[in-house]
Amino acid sequence: MRVVRWPGALLTFVAMSALAGMLVAVAVTPGVAVAGESTSGAVSFFEDLPSYLDIQTPQQVSSVYAEKGGQQVKIASFYAENRTTVASGAMAKTLKQAAIDTEDPRFYDEGGIDVVGTLRGAAATVVGGDVQGGSSITQQYVKNVLVQQCEELTGKDAADTEKKVAACYEDAAGVTPQRKLQEMRYAIAVNKKYSKDQILTGYLNLVGLGGRVYGAEAGAEYYFGVHAKDLSLVQSATLVAILNNPSNLRIDQPSNADNGEKNGYAATKERRDYVLQRMYVHHDITKAELEQAKATPVTPKITATANGCSSAATGYDAGYFCDYVRDQVLQDPAFGKTAAERIATLDTKGLEIHTSLDLDLQSQAQTALSTYVPSTMAGVDVGGSNVTVEPGTGRILSMVQNTQYTQGDTSTAGSTAVNYSADSGYGNSGGFQTGSTYKVFTLAEWLATGHTLSQSVSTTEHTFQNSEFTNTCQNVSGGTWPVSNAENVPSSMTVQAATSESINTAYAAMGKQLDLCKIAQLAQSMGIHPAAGGALGQTPASILGVNNLSPIDLAEAYAGFANGGVVCTPTAIDSVTESDGTKITPTPSSCTQGVAADVAGTVDYALQGVLTGSGTAASANPGDSTPKFAKTGTTDGDVQNWLVASSTKYTNATWIGNVQGNVSLANWPFLQGTTGYSAKFGVGKSMMSYLDQTVGGGALPTPNAAMIGQTSHSSSNSSSNSSTDASSNGSSDSSSGPASNGATTAPTGSTPGDSTSTTQQGQQQSPQKQTGKQKGH
Repeated sequence: MRVVRWPGALLTFVAMSALAGMLVAVAVTPGVAVAGESTSGAVSFFEDLPSYLDIQTPQQVSSVYAEKGGQQVKIASFYAENRTTVASGAMAKTLKQAAIDTEDPRFYDEGGIDVVGTLRGAAATVVGGDVQGGSSITQQYVKNVLVQQCEELTGKDAADTEKKVAACYEDAAGVTPQRKLQEMRYAIAVNKKYSKDQILTGYLNLVGLGGRVYGAEAGAEYYFGVHAKDLSLVQSATLVAILNNPSNLRIDQPSNADNGEKNGYAATKERRDYVLQRMYVHHDITKAELEQAKATPVTPKITATANGCSSAATGYDAGYFCDYVRDQVLQDPAFGKTAAERIATLDTKGLEIHTSLDLDLQSQAQTALSTYVPSTMAGVDVGGSNVTVEPGTGRILSMVQNTQYTQGDTSTAGSTAVNYSADSGYGNSGGFQTGSTYKVFTLAEWLATGHTLSQSVSTTEHTFQNSEFTNTCQNVSGGTWPVSNAENVPSSMTVQAATSESINTAYAAMGKQLDLCKIAQLAQSMGIHPAAGGALGQTPASILGVNNLSPIDLAEAYAGFANGGVVCTPTAIDSVTESDGTKITPTPSSCTQGVAADVAGTVDYALQGVLTGSGTAASANPGDSTPKFAKTGTTDGDVQNWLVASSTKYTNATWIGNVQGNVSLANWPFLQGTTGYSAKFGVGKSMMSYLDQTVGGGALPTPNAAMIGQTSHSSSNSSSNSSTDASSNGSSDSSSGPASNGATTAPTGSTPGDSTSTTQQGQQQSPQKQTGKQKGH
C-alpha cells in the first residue's frame, strides 16, 4: 500500500498548483478580481517572477561545403547536438497531431499552462512521492529552452564549464515548486507572444530523441532516413513515443535486451501504440488506421550524420582538407574570442561553411598521387602529398595525401590524422626538408641585389669554409661544408643553366656573394616559415634546403612568384553564414608584396627552363601551351623528393618521402615502374596536364631584361637553354632564354641535377651532423 507523504514543499506545490487556474486567468486578463489576502499575495508573488524568456536560435549542425561540377556539395558536419530546425510546413501533420494528442490534448485551448494536468501531476506527486510535472507543451518548450541556454555556457576551462552547466541545469530542470512556478510564468508569457503553431514548431525542433539526436528533422533522418515532412503515421507516432523517454526508448541499440531487435523494440512499441491510441481517441485517425498501425513492427533505418571529417574522407578523399578547415575555424578570432567559444560556434551555430575546395580537382589529385605512391611500404615510413593553391587569393583548391584520414591521434599502417601538406598548427606535421626547391629564394636575392641570370659562376666541387659566407643577423659558425653535384658538370655555367639543372655547387658559389640573413628574410617575406615553428635556419647549408617546410607553405611562396611577387596566405574558407542568416567574416587571406614584380618575373623566366631540355623536371612537362615554371628538390639519398609547378592560375606542390627515418628512395620501387625519386614526375605531369586543361594560365609576369643579362628580349618561352659556360667575365649578353614547353620523355626517366641535404631529414627527426655533402637530382 502506498504511503501518502505531505512534505512542506509539496504542500506548497499543491497549494500553488490549485491556484494555477486563477493565476492563468489573472496573467492573461489582469482585470480579473481576486478575493482574500493570501490569494492576493500568491498572485503578487507569481506576477513578480520574471516573465521574459530569451528564446534564442537552438543548437544546430554546422555543415562544410565544397564545389563539384559547379554545384555546392556538403562534405562534412560538426555538432554537439544533431539538430536541423525546420519550419512548421516541413513537419508531417501526423507528427504534430501525435505530439498534441499524447502530450497536451488541451494545447489549443489553454493559456500556456495545462491546469488540469498540473493538478493531476501535483496529486500524483503527493501519492507517489515523485515530483510530477503535468506540463503543457508550452511548459515543456520553456523547459527545453532553459536547458538549451545552459548548454551554451562556457567557463574558463572544462571543469569550470561543467560546474556552470550543472548549476544551470538544476535551475532549469530541477524538481522544486519554485522552478515549476517560474516555468508556468514563462509559459504564460510565451503563450501571449507566440502563436500556437510557433510554439509547437519550436517544441518539436528542440526535443531530445536519444543520444545526440534532437528535433523532428534530425530524428526523422536518423531513425528512418526521411525528412520530417515525409514521416508516415507509424514513424510519427514512434518519434513522439521516443521523446517521452529518449534514453530508454531510442531504437538505435538493436542489442539492447530490454528494447532491442530481438523483442521488436518492445518498450518503444508499447509507447508508440499508446500514442496511436491517443490519436484515435482524439479523432485524428480512424479505427482501421489504428489497427493497421499497431500491427506494424518497429523497423528503424538508422542513417547517422557523421560528426567531424570522416564523411569528407570516405566520400570525397577530403578528410585532411576538412581537418584544415576545422583548424582554421578554431584559430580564427572571427569565430569567438577564446578557443572554447570557437569550438562552440562550430558545434552549435549551424554554420554553412563554403570552402575553396574543388572536388573534381581533389579527385584528380588523389588519383594522381595514388597511381604512383602506395599508402604503405615494407621497410620505409612512406609519405606523399599533393596540394594546389590559387595565386593571388591563397585559396586552397585541393589537398591530398597517400594515407587514409583518421580522427584523433591514432595512426595505423596506411592511415594517420597527421596532415602532411600543412604545418604543425594545421595538422601536426613537422614538415620536411625541401632540397633544391629552396634555391628559389637565393635566386630571388641574387637578382634583387643586382646580379643576373647570365652571370657565370663556379660549379667546381669542393669543400667550402663556413667562414667564407656572410650573415649580418648572426655569426657564421666555423667548420666546413663539402658540396658536390649529382653528375659531372662544366667548371662553370650561367646562373640560368645552373637553375635549370639545379647545380648545387653553383648555388653555393652564389650564396658566398650574398647575405645568408637576407636570403632567409626574403624567404620569410614570401610566406616561408619552419613547419614546426621557430626561425628559419641561416647556415650555408640552408641555401640548398635543410629547413623543414610544409608543402602548402612552399606552394604559397611559388604562387607569390607567379603573382608578380605578391604572396597570399593560404585559406580554405570562402564564406560562412550562421543558421539565422548572420554572416561571419573569417580572417581573409593576407596578400603582401614579398619581392619586386620584376624580380618575380625574372625568377619565373629562369624556372621555365626546369621544364625543358636538360631541366630537372623536363620529364614532367605535359607539353601543352600553358606558360608555367617549376622547380625540383631532393635531399641526400632521395630521402625527401619535391616538385613544385605553377602557372598564373594555379600552383601545385608534390612531396614524396620519408615521414620519419632516412631510407634512401633513390632506387626504391614505387608504383607504375617509378622509384621514390622519379614518382614525383608522374604525379606532377598528371596534375599539370589536368590543371592546364581545366584552369590554365596566362602570360607569366614580365622579366627584367637587365636581370636576365640582356638589353632586350622578345619572348619568355622561346630559344634554347644551354649549360655551356658563359663568358669568363660573367656578363654574357646572350639573348637565349628557357626553351619552350614542348613534348618530353616519360616520367620514369632519370633527370640530372638537384640539391640534397643531410641535415634534419624527414619529419620529427633529431638533427644530424651538417656535412652539406650535396648530391642532387
